[in-house]
Amino acid sequence: MKFCKKYEEYMKAQEKKKLPGVGFKKLKKILKKCRKQPHLNSVFVNDHCNGDVIPHSTSTCPQHCSVCDGTFFPSLLEEMSAVVGFFNERAQRLLQLHLASGFSKCIIWFKDKVKGNHVALTQEGRDLVTYAIINAIAMRKILKKYDKVHYSKQGQAFKSQAQSKHLEILQSPWLCELMAFHISLRKSRVNSRNSTALFEGCSLLLDDGKPSLSCELFDSVKLDIDLTCAICLETLFDPVSLACGHMFCYMCACKAASVTVVDGLKAASHNQKCAVCREEGVYEAAVRLEELHILLSRSCPEYWEERRKSEKIERVKQTKEHWESQCRLFTGI
Repeated sequence: MKFCKKYEEYMKAQEKKKLPGVGFKKLKKILKKCRKQPHLNSVFVNDHCNGDVIPHSTSTCPQHCSVCDGTFFPSLLEEMSAVVGFFNERAQRLLQLHLASGFSKCIIWFKDKVKGNHVALTQEGRDLVTYAIINAIAMRKILKKYDKVHYSKQGQAFKSQAQSKHLEILQSPWLCELMAFHISLRKSRVNSRNSTALFEGCSLLLDDGKPSLSCELFDSVKLDIDLTCAICLETLFDPVSLACGHMFCYMCACKAASVTVVDGLKAASHNQKCAVCREEGVYEAAVRLEELHILLSRSCPEYWEERRKSEKIERVKQTKEHWESQCRLFTGI
């Protein structure tokens, strides 16, 4: 079965949930219309009768086409934005329920006992991952189709542009969190008998002290997420993902943003750059990866305890310096 038909069947089955998706069929019609429309100045041939060079119409449009560029890319960009926004919102809500504490935790525990809420959370996680992957594949295939029609690399260039706008769903920090959520469930003794796999082939690898999340998905899509902080070159501790998608230890990110742990990353100046890609304004929308934090703490207990002790000393030091400076400002001494 061709992917287009498979994707259409999937989205049709999700109609009741009103999920946003890539208009795969509509976008293919735009490209088909563009291919059928004759375009002059695409190819020039020699007129052997009088030696002139004359334009010849072709079945493919030029690299810059008003039909495609005026409709195709704006439509795809809008759809990608809707898909990523929906996925991030639903995944964040799901993981907030899972990580709830205090009174909220008691409520969820009661629902879990009475209504099987835990199973519902697991199933929703699986549905969200499937939704993310199948839309990511749809985006990849329609852009590949665009380049095939135009004999260009504009589709790949648009993919890079979408990544810079944080619209690449496979780079979403919430997908990383769902992967960690799945592995934690799988390893949990309590839930090992009733746990439902979110997706196959997902694992935490600890090769030669270099940790990574690895996941093999359908249609030859594979995710490999390096869990080494690019600043301290150690396994991520209290990990945080910036808006650009790069992950760091929280304290390392604070140092790179020139803020203290007391002020937090949201206090970072807009012109502060990511330590890897040098993109500005990426700290305000940083996401704390709590599921990944839990997974790594359970998988590397000795390392985790050592880092916890050393960071506690640094955090106490920064907190003390912060309040001493606040007292000096208040008293004028």
